[in-house]
Amino acid sequence: MMCFLARFPWTARLLVLGWFATTLTGAVADDPGHDAVTEVEEEEISDFDRNHWAFQPIVRPALPAVKQIDWPQTAIDRFILARLEKESLDPAPMADRATLIRRLCWDLTGLPPTVDQVQRFVSDPRPGAYARLVDSLLASPEYGKHWGQFWLDLARYADTDGFEHDKIREQAWRYRDWVIDAINRDLPYDTFLRWQLAGDLDSSGGEDATTATAFCLSGPDMPDINSMDQRRHVLLNEITSTVGSVILGLQFGCAQCHDHKYDAISQADFYRLRAFFDSSIRLRQNQSVSVLASYDDSPRTHLMIRGDWRRKGSALNPAFPRIVNEPDATPSSDASPRGELADWITDRSNPLTARVFVNRIWQQHFGTGLVATPSDFGVMGDSPTHPQLLDYLSDELMRSDWSIKRLQRMIVMSGVYRVSGSRPTEGPERGFWDRSLAADPDNRWLSRFPRRRLDAEAIRDGLLAVSGSLNHEMGGPGVRPTLPAEMIKTLKSGQWKVTPSVDDHHRRSIYIFARRNLRYPFFATFDRPTADQPCARRNQSTTAIQSLTLLNSELMVKSSERLASAVSAGDADVNSQIDSLYLRLYSRSPGAAEVKAATAFLAGGASLRDLCRAMLNSNEFLYVD
Repeated sequence: MMCFLARFPWTARLLVLGWFATTLTGAVADDPGHDAVTEVEEEEISDFDRNHWAFQPIVRPALPAVKQIDWPQTAIDRFILARLEKESLDPAPMADRATLIRRLCWDLTGLPPTVDQVQRFVSDPRPGAYARLVDSLLASPEYGKHWGQFWLDLARYADTDGFEHDKIREQAWRYRDWVIDAINRDLPYDTFLRWQLAGDLDSSGGEDATTATAFCLSGPDMPDINSMDQRRHVLLNEITSTVGSVILGLQFGCAQCHDHKYDAISQADFYRLRAFFDSSIRLRQNQSVSVLASYDDSPRTHLMIRGDWRRKGSALNPAFPRIVNEPDATPSSDASPRGELADWITDRSNPLTARVFVNRIWQQHFGTGLVATPSDFGVMGDSPTHPQLLDYLSDELMRSDWSIKRLQRMIVMSGVYRVSGSRPTEGPERGFWDRSLAADPDNRWLSRFPRRRLDAEAIRDGLLAVSGSLNHEMGGPGVRPTLPAEMIKTLKSGQWKVTPSVDDHHRRSIYIFARRNLRYPFFATFDRPTADQPCARRNQSTTAIQSLTLLNSELMVKSSERLASAVSAGDADVNSQIDSLYLRLYSRSPGAAEVKAATAFLAGGASLRDLCRAMLNSNEFLYVD
């Protein structure tokens, strides 16, 4: 049932669940009113369940033997090349430097390279030029602004509660800023998780650690609902589902009402996991919740019959999920439950935590994870295409003190990351490409680099960056730029108070005010998620509205005007202007045919602004090869 409901917003889920609870079970049962832990009926975890690949211990594999011994750049390449050779495929040729710097800058900072960056890298004859570029981008403050959004998608972050009134959470932005800062300073991933689950219990982390617990409460909430018991039930269930899918890669939410149909997760497992958070929330009518705390007078956790908040079943104590846990490993009764959960999740013997995160990082770089179902490592999810590589990187992450930057450096330094993603126009390399495309159309074995469209935030930030109008200021409450006039007419008074400073309107997209019931139109057009639930992988649609937005929106028109002004101010010569545009937008110089076409376009009566707008609308700007 919950698997089906997961596609709907929480408002619809509450209504459907309430109808099912009363229709299928009849009258609501009385509260059992007991606090004793009673036995629940649930199937035992079988050897077949435990033998699923995701629950096996992470063991560092030996590097596989390969024939092309000169091709691998890192250990990653040995695993990729071994599979390619098994499939009788060769890796694509290495991409040129202009392609590499563009790919790397978009991937690590979410911004295009500057002309100066391109020229310095392309002309740098010294050994290690690529490694130095990687290190400089990982050290840039723009890195955290870009990669922070990836985590905020998972954290279902927004600046408002959602539902009918969509009340503003005045301090929500502090969690967003904490995420950006934590990623920029390479906070170890185990600490990054531990603080988000139990930072208020860690005195070494100070106020930042407490702020991090907003992860658990970043989802939608209904502070004005009549029943605080119902609100508490929905909120705790949402936290439990999020922790299960985001951190452990298992669809725990499917077990809110009944045992999971496919995975070895019982309904009792769900509520035992929920019990870790039961003492962490205190609700008040019409008040949003922000961070976790520990309270001694919280109600006891019960299994809720058919997921109905009014039907308490057996009382349950906090316990780790049985399918992932050794039978004799249980939380102690005299310690903080959430603290122990955080320790158990980040323990190196846990087979899921590192695997799930490594897979998410790989997905961000290659478009698809080694496991194509990033939040479902269960039996209905996909198996890894390169299981040994997944375990090698998971082990490497933990050996490297859970450093996210070291993991990413290893990935982008690899040969598989540096291969070409464009089909050659002629020659023997074109034959290779065609053979690879025929043998591996989905690019599962990564013989070539996958082309990917920029996401909504990167497109907007890129337009501002190339036109010289991007504001790099960091931190603070969300910014509200102007909205289209036709949209403003439909809004309630005060629903979108425009930020007075126009300069703030040009800040990076991660700082745009995130209202659940009113996504910033440009982001909504380009598939930004609604923040109603964790988003592990964004949809990528292709619509007429996107084309019209890119062609006619105020953002595009003004960016084109500023870009034209910047290019014409530098040099009045048409050929120089065209060359400058190609360097700014595509990180390369134009070919003779491209110069001829652009010159003819301008000679036919079009303005330089029109040429800028046409080039900004091209696939070469909107896609990364």
